[in-house]
Amino acid sequence: MAKRENESNPIKDLMDSFIKENNLSKGMRKIKIEEAWQNLMGQGVTSYTESVQLQNSTLIIRLSSSVLREELSYGKDKIIKMINDEMGEDVVSKIMLV
Repeated sequence: MAKRENESNPIKDLMDSFIKENNLSKGMRKIKIEEAWQNLMGQGVTSYTESVQLQNSTLIIRLSSSVLREELSYGKDKIIKMINDEMGEDVVSKIMLV
């Protein structure tokens, strides 16, 4: 019978190493950015959000309301800063509202 190792590692460390070993960090970043958008913008904005995509360092937000798109376009720099703060790293450098 194989001997069990008594090393204990926090789950976060195990998940981080699994993600890194299997090259899943790009996909996980995309999921986290969608969650960050929902958390930061709230229910009002996310109800008009059709999709959130990260391509390279550009965040592409597809909205169903042209009025909301116009309002959010005035605060693009603030949104970029808030999302990067939420993510803990500089992931987004540009936002496209479509």
